[in-house]
Amino acid sequence: MTGFIILATFMGIIIVSFAAIVQKKLADSIILLMGVGLGSVVLFFIFKAPDVALTEAVIGAGISTLIFLMALKHLGQESSMEKR
Repeated sequence: MTGFIILATFMGIIIVSFAAIVQKKLADSIILLMGVGLGSVVLFFIFKAPDVALTEAVIGAGISTLIFLMALKHLGQESSMEKR
């Protein structure tokens, strides 16, 4: 049963990673990359590394996604100011 969960999680990470690459909108790619990080969190818990999983969840999926989205919003505001 654990082997099936590991395989399904690996396949999910690969599919979500590919989807993040082919997305046209950067915001969608950032959200999908957060999904890759959450898939990694699941694998870390399965492999009995809860400390690494918690760190990945907080920093990898949480804070870095927030920073990317804030940067994207900031860049969008700058580009709209340049058009004026």
